[in-house]
Amino acid sequence: MKRPFILLLMVGITSLAMGQERMRARDYGLKVGVLPTGKYNAITDVAGVAVGHTTLVKGKDVRTGVTAILPHGGNIFQDKVPAAVYVGNGFGKLAGSTQVQELGNLETPIVLTNTLSVGTALEAVVTYVLDQEGNEKVQSVNAVVGETNDSYLNDIRSRPVTQKHVLAAIRQAKGGVVPEGNVGAGTGTVCFGFKGGIGTSSRLLPAEAGGYTVGVLVQTNFGGVLQIAGVPVGRELGQFYMSEYAQDKADGSCMIVVATDAPVDARNLERMAKRAMMGLARTGGIASNGSGDYVIAFSSNAGLRIPYYSEEKTQTVRLLRNEEMSPLFMATIEATEEAILNALFKAETMEGKEQHKALALPLDKVLNLLEKHHAINP
Repeated sequence: MKRPFILLLMVGITSLAMGQERMRARDYGLKVGVLPTGKYNAITDVAGVAVGHTTLVKGKDVRTGVTAILPHGGNIFQDKVPAAVYVGNGFGKLAGSTQVQELGNLETPIVLTNTLSVGTALEAVVTYVLDQEGNEKVQSVNAVVGETNDSYLNDIRSRPVTQKHVLAAIRQAKGGVVPEGNVGAGTGTVCFGFKGGIGTSSRLLPAEAGGYTVGVLVQTNFGGVLQIAGVPVGRELGQFYMSEYAQDKADGSCMIVVATDAPVDARNLERMAKRAMMGLARTGGIASNGSGDYVIAFSSNAGLRIPYYSEEKTQTVRLLRNEEMSPLFMATIEATEEAILNALFKAETMEGKEQHKALALPLDKVLNLLEKHHAINP
């Protein structure tokens, strides 16, 4: 009697999957890891973090955009946050990364866009910072801009992204629910041979581990052999790198932004950033030769802010000990994995440049596979 009941529920899930509104992975009964999520299951669950998108879909060949992540709601240049960068594979462009690595802090919003719009985004971020009240005497700005190459669907050479688009993404950034899928910098991306996009997720640590929050946002545009909760989905669907029929070449990129409210400095933020690559690996990503896989990690903890100017020659802060970092590592891995899956689950089929088409992840087939392998609870 139990089996027909389960099948009946699966029919309901499949019907939802085939409906107009695609849901997030967790909404279909998929649970990644063991830690609970924050209220929004998004990077914005980290206090003060805001996200904004500008999405550009024009004519038959413009499919691109901008995504901005703000560490806190104040003047970031005047109150910098500890930050770190980890490079999983460096075939990409992450402007501003060397100063972050050298000084261990972030002084601007993080902007994500397409490969040929990095220069435009840099100018826009500089403009944004110079125009902020209190920055009238600023002479140097380390803008941080990352990218993935969306040229399969987007006429990237036309460089449709302008400074106005970048500034709009920054200025409309807000907390709460974060739009995912074909939005912002994920508008024209492809992941595992399916339509990729923007995805996000978060994890809450238990009180005995500090009660801290870790949030992750990803721009997915990479390949490999997709697996979901350990289920070999890419192999089962016949869509994976080095398969006979798949078009996926595994090249591309993945930008990963990790945020936390835990009191961790640049050194331990880099250790967290390294774990984000483990989350990518759990989805089947291989960080191929042609992939630019970068992680930017920062702490929004107010007690760790680095003032642009201070008459004090020293700064005293309270930091987590190394022995307390393992729960944050686990949270980073889980949130990264689920953020990538959310990007795939929410992304919709898109046709773009030269009539190229990226098909959405076939949720009906995927959900049946996950149910078959007991990876979801209908």
